[in-house]
Amino acid sequence: QVLLVESGGGLVQAGDSLSLSCAASGLTFSMYVMAWFRQAPGKEREFVAAMSTTGGRISDADLVKGRFTIARDNAKNMLYLQMNSLKPEDRAVYYCAARPQYRGTSTRAGDYDYWGQGTQVTVSS
Repeated sequence: QVLLVESGGGLVQAGDSLSLSCAASGLTFSMYVMAWFRQAPGKEREFVAAMSTTGGRISDADLVKGRFTIARDNAKNMLYLQMNSLKPEDRAVYYCAARPQYRGTSTRAGDYDYWGQGTQVTVSS
């Protein structure tokens, strides 16, 4: 059974930083593209960033604008998202997701096979 468990969310003030983590189990982590998505109230789930098994990164440039960094530790089966200079509009539930590497990297939520339960990030102004 594949399990993705996010942690690290919380309530912060605008300009603060947060580091999200995603612990993966039940899959060969090093063979999966890992990604972060987020979903704000009343909005569709949107792509934040993804990282291939070999370390290649893609991100939503407009959304991230150099503020967020995705990272992974294959030895620990962990995915991370460092978020700096947070803004109130970053408020959302953040999800990690997994997709087999052989199918390539994708920015579409529907292309990912496994999802965590999400962690809430709230940014006050």
